Amino acid sequence: MNPYPQVLFKNRRPGETILLPEYEKTGGYLGLRAALKMSPEEVCNLVKGSGLRGRGGAGFPTGLKWSFFPADQPGDKYLVCNGDEMEPGTYKDCQLLLADPHQLVEGMAIAAYALQTSVGYIFLRYAYEECSQRVERAIAEATAAGYLGRHILGTGFDVELHVHRSAGRYILGEETALLNGLEGRRPNPRSKPPFPAQRGLFSRPTNVNNVETLANVPHILTHGKLWFQELALNVESAGTKLFGLSGHLNCNECFELPLGITLREVVEDFGGGVRGGKKFKACLPGGASTPYLTAEHLDLMMDFDPLEEVESRLGTAGVTVFDENTCMVAVTRNLNQFFARESCGWCTPCRDGLATISWLLDQIENGQGTEDHLAMLHGQVRNIKGRSFCALAEGAMGPVEALLRLFEDEIKDHIRKGCCPFV
Repeated sequence: MNPYPQVLFKNRRPGETILLPEYEKTGGYLGLRAALKMSPEEVCNLVKGSGLRGRGGAGFPTGLKWSFFPADQPGDKYLVCNGDEMEPGTYKDCQLLLADPHQLVEGMAIAAYALQTSVGYIFLRYAYEECSQRVERAIAEATAAGYLGRHILGTGFDVELHVHRSAGRYILGEETALLNGLEGRRPNPRSKPPFPAQRGLFSRPTNVNNVETLANVPHILTHGKLWFQELALNVESAGTKLFGLSGHLNCNECFELPLGITLREVVEDFGGGVRGGKKFKACLPGGASTPYLTAEHLDLMMDFDPLEEVESRLGTAGVTVFDENTCMVAVTRNLNQFFARESCGWCTPCRDGLATISWLLDQIENGQGTEDHLAMLHGQVRNIKGRSFCALAEGAMGPVEALLRLFEDEIKDHIRKGCCPFV
């Protein structure tokens, strides 16, 4: 049993999706009703004061992002939900939508009111067909009940939501590439500025938030900002987080846990410990683009700022664990091959740099590496970091940089022995 308060997963049951009547019985759409009694500015300030940070990976304060949006500007404006979720080790949005999609629908209705947008798009990855169907059903139920459509709940405010099924590529998780994909264009990232809040979808002001981020909004409106802040174990943070566990654990599952919980508790109490009784060697704390943590970090709080202090990131909280027999060179090579393959090819550091790193890691892992290859690897990281057009290559450097910082001796063992020591 999970001893911590369940907010996003309170209605979660294996193999089931709750429908509107049950959602309403557990407090569903009370947040929307509360929001509609406030001014849009008051809703934005409440979300800002709650301390909610983006749950899609970047961790940017949601209320602050909303404050940049020109809600009073006349003309078309758009709200977009990013449900692309194609990073390896990340699957929490899928679990949320399969269990309780009305949370997202309500969260988008509240956000649309706060930002004074009348149209919202839910962008889902191509493989999430079941999620798409369940979200569409939730939209239909909400529309029939008056929570969406014209004059919602008799207020005179209109909002409609649409589901967009992506053709699928990792780069579509970058918000401006997503907007291009939504418009039917090739999904290359856009130059910023202008930012989407000024010129986004169809060249109009657009706000983009993650599925989990928006799903938190109704609960903040229902229970208040202090309640939300007290959910976290870290007094400097707020709320819960969906942790998707994978790798060499006895239990690979998605759990809702408070921000500030330690990595040790995540691994041992919820992941059931490393399988086979082996020792914990390392993990990706927040998806494939986050720098590794090691056993010395087991008592670290899993939260945005504590992880940044040790040169890593919470990301999406997709925790992938590796046991003591894992070759970290092979892991990093595998991760980098994914990023190199998923590059849109727009800029040289990403298009050529990631391919070069893949070649270098191939040489090292296959026993053909030299000290020159190691030096080149360091050089490539320096050349790519901070120089790519978007964050794809920057994120891809997370595991590579951590491999050099934490496991350089392992690389040298490959070079010295002329083979992988873990084979």
